Amino acid sequence: MTNIDLANVIFPNITKTIDDYIKMYPKRNLSETQFVTRFAPSPTGFMHIGNFMMALIDYMIAKNTNGVFYLRNEDTDKAREVDSAVDLIMNTLKHYNIEPTEYEYKGKIVGNYGPYIQSERKEIYHTFIKHLIEIGRAYPCFCKKEYLDEMRASQEEMKKRTGYYGVYAKCRKISPDEAIERIKNGEKYVIRFRSKGDFDIQIPFEDLVKGKLHLSENDIDDVIMKSDNLLPTYHFAHVVDDFLMHTTHVVRGEEWLPSVTKHIEMFESFGFTAPKYIHTPLIMKKDGDSIRKISKRKDPEALMKYYEEKGYPALAVIESVMTIMNSNYEEWHRDNPDKMFYDFTYDPAKMSASGALYDLDKLDNISKEMISKMTKEKLYEEAYTWSKTYSKSLQELIESDSEYFKSIINIEREQAKPRKDIAKYSDIENLIWYMYDDKFNKVDYEYQKITDKEEIKNILNTYINEYYNESDDKETWFNKIKEMCDKLGYASNMKEYKKNPEAFKGNVADVSTVLRVSLTSKSMTPDLYEIMQLLGKDRIINRFNLVK
Repeated sequence: MTNIDLANVIFPNITKTIDDYIKMYPKRNLSETQFVTRFAPSPTGFMHIGNFMMALIDYMIAKNTNGVFYLRNEDTDKAREVDSAVDLIMNTLKHYNIEPTEYEYKGKIVGNYGPYIQSERKEIYHTFIKHLIEIGRAYPCFCKKEYLDEMRASQEEMKKRTGYYGVYAKCRKISPDEAIERIKNGEKYVIRFRSKGDFDIQIPFEDLVKGKLHLSENDIDDVIMKSDNLLPTYHFAHVVDDFLMHTTHVVRGEEWLPSVTKHIEMFESFGFTAPKYIHTPLIMKKDGDSIRKISKRKDPEALMKYYEEKGYPALAVIESVMTIMNSNYEEWHRDNPDKMFYDFTYDPAKMSASGALYDLDKLDNISKEMISKMTKEKLYEEAYTWSKTYSKSLQELIESDSEYFKSIINIEREQAKPRKDIAKYSDIENLIWYMYDDKFNKVDYEYQKITDKEEIKNILNTYINEYYNESDDKETWFNKIKEMCDKLGYASNMKEYKKNPEAFKGNVADVSTVLRVSLTSKSMTPDLYEIMQLLGKDRIINRFNLVK
């Protein structure tokens, strides 16, 4: 019996050859400067910030070169698969408008290189594994779990590398005759790749982020198909799929860097050229005085759903991730404020090789800047859309009087220096609630320097009875407040107050704060004049009367 006989026993129904599939998936009609990338998540849970960064890198590389960005669902780990995960992946990509040009979703296939779901590519994998068995580069392994556990324990005790290699790879010596007999006897087996590497020999490898490296050759006989004879492991599926789909650049986490030599050897076993690799660094965060890896278990911001639930504009999240993808992005963006992120040329060499520090404070600043530049109509649309999914209370505020809501959010907006206090749509209600009478009751007042209740009432009564006029323009309004200050013994001129503070009960800022706090309960708010204009005289009087 030969290896060909063994291959036919294991895969009796596989009649195609790898040449048949090479013809079915011809080279793409692209130039050498047009790159092909793939986002290839496992549908085993929520999409996290690391996934998103890789997807964004894939998108940027394809966008920069007018290439192809496709989605491949790597669902070979059926035990850990989550039913809604594919929907979450697609919805996230759509939310951030970085949708792939080729994909498969809910029965719809877009592109000529599918199936784009690994579980639908079983026959392809079997054909390629059958070929490796025929040429002696793969073999069935009958080793039981007990042996593998003892092998690993022994290796660890002797402080040796763990894995199925060298003298430990006892099934690689089994003849085709013995293997066929054991298979026919019903023994369970996996298929292993037969490595020809020597761990003591180092080979050069260039990662586009980490630069030139020297890595030990692979000598591990890795499992490439599990005992169920259905789906391959990641290592093998990666090689087959990225070859047939003509992927030029593979973007993945740096935890896969030690596996590079496995994959290179597998590519070479078929006579294929491996793609270029971009191993992205871990995403880090500040935790007190230390810096640690961001955690899906500990840190809510690790999950992409967090940013949607909080109401960050999609573009703000993209901008914040771009700043950790390339060290020169922020400088480029300052020099090109009117350009979009995809106009930037991504360069993996300008990505930190040691770890990417993701800062929520930076995201907040980016988002505040972005929201401050929105028109009232744009902010209204964005906030209202968000509220309908994530905040019933904000939705009700908006729907109670949409024009009034627009007027509130337009305070200090659409001007040369707009206010920048809204970082996310979930902030809005907490910033404007006091503009609604039904919410403005039993409030805690943030009075500052002037706290005597009788003095506060005197200021309020004097203002409303003698100085308030809702038809005043802003300059007249403020001049009247200063006139009232002079009358009540407060300095209307700050320079005079600073020269001789003992001569006054306080200053115009203190008096303005009394008005502000009495109307809003807050010592810091947007423009007080505009707030008063929206409230109107009757509502102002009602609020003054609430002060006890």
